[in-house]
Amino acid sequence: MTLLSNPRSSINPMVRGSCWAFCISSPYGPSISRCLSAGGGSRNLPVSREGHMPASIRHLRMFLALGRSNSVTQAAEANHVSQPAVTQAMVKLAQETGHPLFLRRPQGLFLTEAGELLHHRAERALRMLDAAMSDMDRAVRIQATWPQLVALIAVTETENFTMAAHRVGLAQPTVHRSTTTLEKAAGTTFFQRTAHGLISTRAALQLAQAARLAMAELDQAESDLATLNGREVGRIVIGALPLSRSGWLPSAILGFRNLRPSFPFHIIDGRYDELLLGLRRGEIDMMLGALRLPSPIEDIDQERLFDDEVVVVARPGHPLSGKGRPGFTDLAAYPWVVPRRSTPLRGVLDACFHERAPTNVIETSSVIMMREILRQSDYLGGLSKMQAEVEAGVLAILPVRLPNASRPIGITTRAGWEPTRAQKDFLDLLRRTASRL
Repeated sequence: MTLLSNPRSSINPMVRGSCWAFCISSPYGPSISRCLSAGGGSRNLPVSREGHMPASIRHLRMFLALGRSNSVTQAAEANHVSQPAVTQAMVKLAQETGHPLFLRRPQGLFLTEAGELLHHRAERALRMLDAAMSDMDRAVRIQATWPQLVALIAVTETENFTMAAHRVGLAQPTVHRSTTTLEKAAGTTFFQRTAHGLISTRAALQLAQAARLAMAELDQAESDLATLNGREVGRIVIGALPLSRSGWLPSAILGFRNLRPSFPFHIIDGRYDELLLGLRRGEIDMMLGALRLPSPIEDIDQERLFDDEVVVVARPGHPLSGKGRPGFTDLAAYPWVVPRRSTPLRGVLDACFHERAPTNVIETSSVIMMREILRQSDYLGGLSKMQAEVEAGVLAILPVRLPNASRPIGITTRAGWEPTRAQKDFLDLLRRTASRL
């Protein structure tokens, strides 16, 4: 959620019916965000995927309590604060979201449509944090702040306070103080110091992962709330495996842009394990390409959309292209360029040559590199049929039928992930595009 807290902003309370509503005007526009460092000063610190510091964890806890109880008194008692503190927190939260969150009725305060959306996302976000904090001292649930959690994430990823400080743009003592304060509140050890540097404990890794996903969930909340005003906020981040880039994904993106011309996409190319890490951290919304069966880990969902076939390719005019249907002995006699081990495509090729594997092999994860090696030599290669058809004219498919060459292609997401409206629309378009392949 964007914090509209620029000191030159003017806050004008207005009454819309009987809702709590606040209007913020800023000379910098509605995207200004500011956060407090652990030391109390202000710095620009892009911490969520959209570059904003989410609303205060304490304020979100008060908001959830008020949404459940419909009573400021009960929300104050549940959070061990005064009633004015709850009221002020809700005023600030409405200001930050730009939406009235509660409707006043004789029976109490009830969530508006915007309040319901935020309540659902905030509940999911804090449930993730609370699960990671379940074995820690209860004080950490009250005292933890987003800047402290951002510092924790940076240190667990770099395992070095100086590098972590450089990553988040803060001084090293500030990052050290943030993680130390959080560690004391948790009543557990987050880092073990060795001669080679820091080693993150299981507690630190679990809390850092929960914080990443919680901030990603609040990014989703920002998109949900913007939709109520007819605005589009956020972007779709896609981890694209090689096959998805050969027609399927480009067609879906172009179709989506016809519906939403300005909606941003961020396409990340990479190896499966790299993209999977980004997906599980909440940095990527979905992965597209060959599915892994069985699933490599329990916290992802895989949706099969269609099957693709592995084929043998070579340059046009290759000696085997005019030999009818070559056998596996003929194929093994030539040098090969193949993808990395652990990929489904490589698994198909290895299974074909388990008795007599080619002795001259080049491994590469780059389709461009494979294409150029094949184009300039008598090497053979393995590609998905969809990719090979895109390369028609440069590469030729040999008349060889590989056993068990079919592999499932589809969408991989985090287990329990709830897409925004824009993400749902794009997923539907991906499915329709796949059905026409």
